Order: sequence, then structure tokens, then C-alpha cells
Amino acid sequence: MALFKIKNSNVTKLSTIDLEKEKNIQTLFEQNLFTILNVDFLATEYSTSFGGRIDTLGIDKIGSPVIIEYKRNQNDNVINQSLSYLRWLLDHKADFEILCRNKKIDIKIDWTSPRVICVAESYNKFDLDTVEILPIKIELLKYRIYEDDILFVESESQKAIRISTTKIFKKGKREKEILTKLQKNYTLETHLQVASKEIKELFMQLKEMITSLDDSIIEEAKAKYIAYKLTTNFVDIVIQKNAIKAFLNVPSGKLNDSFGIARDLTKPKIVGHWGNGDYEVLIKNKEELIKLFELIKQSYNYNK
Repeated sequence: MALFKIKNSNVTKLSTIDLEKEKNIQTLFEQNLFTILNVDFLATEYSTSFGGRIDTLGIDKIGSPVIIEYKRNQNDNVINQSLSYLRWLLDHKADFEILCRNKKIDIKIDWTSPRVICVAESYNKFDLDTVEILPIKIELLKYRIYEDDILFVESESQKAIRISTTKIFKKGKREKEILTKLQKNYTLETHLQVASKEIKELFMQLKEMITSLDDSIIEEAKAKYIAYKLTTNFVDIVIQKNAIKAFLNVPSGKLNDSFGIARDLTKPKIVGHWGNGDYEVLIKNKEELIKLFELIKQSYNYNK
């Protein structure tokens, strides 16, 4: 993506910078992991028992373990390597739990939703095809470094999709058990089961409004909520029987809530809420939905 700098009504195109002449991308991410991905940093070059080293280990705000691997050249088989690390981590949960305690991370670890993130300047067709056909989810992030110390990060534009692989691979019982162990799948339908007819209709309107903001928005059903994200979540939706609860990923004091409908979860600090961000909004009807969407747009603009 081309970026331009505006000065005195003149537009100048910013040039990209060769990474080898700049800071190592892994160091840059690790020192700013929460700012970039809303993930708490735990360890770098974390040793595994089979001799490999996980580039970056972290944990997100809902307790999901996060493995981050960096693709430094086109020949790196970073996706298969990440899956190997994921399987190792799920066989060594105690090690991760000790690491969290040592870092004073006070959150329950969600072992049903581990995350694997790959970071690269670009991906080839083989990378994209591999991610699409895998029955588990891998997040692909692309970055560019521009002059004037500008870092640009975005999700790979080719959205992750689920393809039935029954006609391609015949999985035995053992293979199915391994895939279930690696990641548990959640669906939109599961979340909507608890909702009344009116709330289902209200949610579908909200979903349409959110996804209309940007064709790069990813919808992802998690254990406790439905996330809408670019490189990081900008709103998390919790479906209740007679209401919808939204968590806005905006720091306290940064949201312009002229409607007075958002609850600041830092005043007093609410520990253990499900979604990301410092604001919570509860709605029950279409009038409140329109107000909520105005706040969601602020969170989208803040996180894009």
C-alpha cells in the first residue's frame, strides 16, 4: 500500500525502507506488542524441548496463549513451524502457566483458543493456500516500514475461510483428535442460540453495519464473544437472551460518548470482563443500536 505525506497542501509519496538497514522486526513487535496487537509480551526465543525456539510468546486480554513467528524470507516455512510450536505448547501447558505467573499475569488461561500469528512483509501463493485449507486458524499479518519511522501493519487481505477437506484428506480418529486438541472451533450460531428472536434480528443488523465499514474486517467467533477485527479487535460482541453487550477497544478517556451509554470499565477497574478495551455498552433496541454503531466507528478508526 502506498502512503503519502501531506505538507502545505503538497503530497509526497513515502518510500519503503529495507528492513536490513532498520530495526529487527521481531524486536520492534516485542517492544510494542500491546500497542500493535493488544497482546501482553511474555518471552522471546522461548526454548522448546525438541530444540526449536518460539520467536515470541504472549497472552491476549481474554487469556488466549499467543505464538508469533516472523517470516524473514520467502523460503521460511513459518506456517508449519508455527503449528509444530502450537502442538508442543499444548503438551506443555504447565510451562506456559509458570511463565505467566512469573510475569504476574492475573488472568485465566483459555486453552481452547490458542492463537498463531505469522508476521511477514509478504506471503506467497503457497502460504495462502496452506492457511485456507488448514482446519485450524492462523492469522497472517503483513507489515511495511516507511521513511519517517512509520510502521504499517494489516491483516492479509485474503480472508481465512473454511473449506471442507473430507474429499481431499481422509482423517482417521487420531488425526481428528489432534485437530480438536489444537484449537476448538466456535460458530456464530452457537452464540445466537441463547438469543430471543428480537435480539437475533438486532444482531444481524449490527453485523451488517460493522462489516460495511471495511471489506477487510474479519468476523471471528470466540469462546465468550464474537470479535470484529483488522490487525486487532476493535469491537467484541456478547450475545445475551434479551440484550447485546459490546466491548469497545478504546483506552479510557479516548472515547467521545455524547450519548452517555458507554460504561468505563476502569472506573472502578473491572477485572475479568470478556472483551477487549476499556468500554462496555449494553443495548436492547434499534434506537440504542444506532448510538452504539457511532461508538463502534470511533473504535474502528482508532484501531485501523
